[in-house]
Amino acid sequence: MRVLFVHGACVVDVAWWWQWMEAPLAERGARSAAVALPSCGPATGDGPLGDLYDDIAAVRAASAGEEPTVLVAHSYGGMVVSAAAAGLANVRHLVYLASMLPEADQALAELVDPDAPRWLEPADQHALRLRGDLTEGDLRAHFLHDCPPELVAGALTRTGRQSTSVFGQPPSHAAWRELPSTSVVCADDRATPPDTQRRWAAHADTVVELASGHYPFLSRPTELATIVASVDTRAGGKR
Repeated sequence: MRVLFVHGACVVDVAWWWQWMEAPLAERGARSAAVALPSCGPATGDGPLGDLYDDIAAVRAASAGEEPTVLVAHSYGGMVVSAAAAGLANVRHLVYLASMLPEADQALAELVDPDAPRWLEPADQHALRLRGDLTEGDLRAHFLHDCPPELVAGALTRTGRQSTSVFGQPPSHAAWRELPSTSVVCADDRATPPDTQRRWAAHADTVVELASGHYPFLSRPTELATIVASVDTRAGGKR
């Protein structure tokens, strides 16, 4: 089995974020890799960023082949895999991690809780970034409070810009309607409210609550690997 990680918004060096999952998944018989999304880019610079549809194309390309594959979508990544997995016979399960499960033609902006904290601000005319007034302490408290200190330091240097366009672009498919899906609710998440995650999770076939913050692949990689490795990967779509 192959596991492909599809990251959330505003991060770069995506293999770094996922690397602590590789060994525990390998112990459970799965190889894994992270897919870099074109809509994310370096924190500084004015180079063009991709959009949602570029992200979908990147995940479809990475998923190609016959090997049974599980897509693990973190946060914004749920928008991507919900379309990218459509029609791919080798994709056997979708895991949504602190992530939305959008309907086809439902944009990200429609799914965001209007009462949730606003973490982003404009970086330039085409991109957003984490708010400049957020201190290191803020980021630790809201996003990384349960992560090992050495990983917090690494994470803080690996945030970037996010293409503004993805917030208004709807996916063309809702692959969770065709494929088995698991939603992992991060019950101690201080960035995306757990109740919002539970509302999103209502679309999933299986819901698992994990006592973690926003990045369980940093804070609880072994527990998360157990969840991912145990999902149903039998062929045939929905039972």
